[in-house]
Amino acid sequence: MTTAVVTGFGVVAPNGLGTEDFWDATVAGKSAIDRVTRFDPSRYPAQLAGEVPGFVAVDHLPGRLLPQTDRMTQLALSATDWALADAGIAPSEVPAFDMGVITASSSGGFEFGQRELANLWSRGGRHVSAYQSFAWFYAVNSGQIAIRHGMKGPAGVLVSDQAGGLDAGAQARRAIRRGTETIVTGAVDSSMCSWGWVGQQASGRLSTSEEPSAAYLPFDVRANGHVPGEGGAILIVESAARAARRGASPYGTIAGYGATFDLADGATAPGLHKAIEIALADARLTPGDIDVVFADAAGISALDRIEAQAISKIFGKRAVPVTAPKTMTGRLYSGAGPLDLVTALLAMRHELIPPTVNIEPDPELGLDLVVAHPRPASIGAALILARGQGGFNSALVVTNAQS
Repeated sequence: MTTAVVTGFGVVAPNGLGTEDFWDATVAGKSAIDRVTRFDPSRYPAQLAGEVPGFVAVDHLPGRLLPQTDRMTQLALSATDWALADAGIAPSEVPAFDMGVITASSSGGFEFGQRELANLWSRGGRHVSAYQSFAWFYAVNSGQIAIRHGMKGPAGVLVSDQAGGLDAGAQARRAIRRGTETIVTGAVDSSMCSWGWVGQQASGRLSTSEEPSAAYLPFDVRANGHVPGEGGAILIVESAARAARRGASPYGTIAGYGATFDLADGATAPGLHKAIEIALADARLTPGDIDVVFADAAGISALDRIEAQAISKIFGKRAVPVTAPKTMTGRLYSGAGPLDLVTALLAMRHELIPPTVNIEPDPELGLDLVVAHPRPASIGAALILARGQGGFNSALVVTNAQS
């Protein structure tokens, strides 16, 4: 069966713009969670977020694209450029139907819609149809990337909240196995506008703490919700054969995937446990082969307990290192899974498990959480978990290309 490998990626994260800055900040335990700056959050219960710093779209993209796009699209297009450069791929030199784009979307795109609705209702504003107002949903994902780079292979956008980014990576692997040699995948999300912020408040899961170091505390008895963030990662996935032909050095292999759905986000939801089992079986690995778990880390006590129980049931209590670097960035919705995937691949390369910051692990959960400081480790395989609101569960296994 065709092997799908990751040969490049581009990162736009709250604690680092670009892969090198992101990794350095993550290993150092540098948190980017702070008060929202892109609009006035004082009227809302939740006022903290992880915002991507220092990104000026005109510095990275042609000026003609800026009026047609919002921040989420601009971040995604820039991350794609960096991912292609990292992989050493020039799209103009690849047959159009040999490259496709499969990404995910969740909370992002509200900024574009808000801007268009403001134009509609403001004096002298141009008329826009409902289709135009919400065309961002498609434009910010595979469409804009594919159009810009002339990619005519498989395309799609997966929507399963925070689980969607891992689902997109798995769908990229399917496309590789079906014969497409290169897929751009991953996700970038951003809802840092007042309209998008209202929608996020409605979940009832956002932390209302005003102290950045005490706002997002998964697996901690003080857990009181999550902090939202923006950003994510775009990855280049290729067939191992094509990567070898062009002399590329893969970061790792997408080895296994499992997805399930729970009818309710209740205390007995069994789906995450099953998703892990499916992913391990798909990768032909045993629990003992996994060297680190990148947790979903909901920051809601009941959901944290479900995840801890699923991990312990598969691996045993405190039997595998667990980490959640997203405590430094906030939950990035569809962008979270791809960013965790990149972090896992970097952890393999640098033999270092990044920390979960600010938390005091609840001992009753039985997890071996990597906290405060990075932990040296030889990593041959990593498990990445993601859950989306509404019952989505996804698990992805990546293996070290050098192992």
